[in-house]
Amino acid sequence: MAGDKPKICASIVNNDLEAVKKVESLVDLFELRIDLIGDGWQEVAKNLSKPWLACNRRADEGGDWRGDESERVQILLSAIDLGATIVDIELGTPGVEKLVADIKGKAECLISYHNLKKTLPLEEMREIVNKQLAAGAATCKVITTARTFADNLAVLQLISGFPQIKVVSFAMGNAGQISRVLCPLVGGYFTYASIEEGSESADGQITVENLRKIYGMLEDVR
Repeated sequence: MAGDKPKICASIVNNDLEAVKKVESLVDLFELRIDLIGDGWQEVAKNLSKPWLACNRRADEGGDWRGDESERVQILLSAIDLGATIVDIELGTPGVEKLVADIKGKAECLISYHNLKKTLPLEEMREIVNKQLAAGAATCKVITTARTFADNLAVLQLISGFPQIKVVSFAMGNAGQISRVLCPLVGGYFTYASIEEGSESADGQITVENLRKIYGMLEDVR
C-alpha cells in the first residue's frame, strides 16, 4: 500500500449535496455519517457516485447517536441495500462477531476503535488490531487522541506493524494532524478529510482540498 497514491475518504456530515459534488473528483470514497446527518441520510446516499462507507457512530466513541443500540445497528444494515460498500462497526459493539458475519458477503467490514482521551501504548494498540482481525475485520481502524508529538509516531508505527492488513490509524486533535496526513503515506489504507471548513466530523480534520494540495506538494519534491 505504501507508495500508492494517498487515498482520501471524505466525511459527509450534512445533506449539502452541492458541497459533496465539488470535492467528488478529489476523493476516493465517502464516509456517510448517518448519526450526524440524521433524517434524510438515505437521499444523500442515493446521490453518491463514488464508493461509500456507512457509519452510525456511537456517542461513547465520538458520535452523535443517542438512540437504541439495536436500532443503530439496523440502520447500518439498511445502508447496505442503498449501496454501502463498507460498514463501520465499533469493536465494542455487543455481538460484533455475529454482526460482522451477517454483513460479510454483502459489504466489507471496517471494525473501528476510538479513544477520545489519549493514545495507548503501541503494544495495547496492536492487541486491539488483533481483536479486530479475530472478529472478522477486512479493515482495522484505530483512532486515538494526540497529547504529544510522540503519539503521532505510535499510531503510524501501528500501521507498519501490519503490512499485509488494511489499517487506518491516526491521532485526533491539532497535535495529531501530522498523523492524519502521513497515515496513507506510510501504508495506511486511507485517511479521512472534511468536505469543507466548518464541516469536520472529528477534531483536527483537514479539508479535502488542503489535503490534496499537501500530497501534491509532496509529490513534486520527490
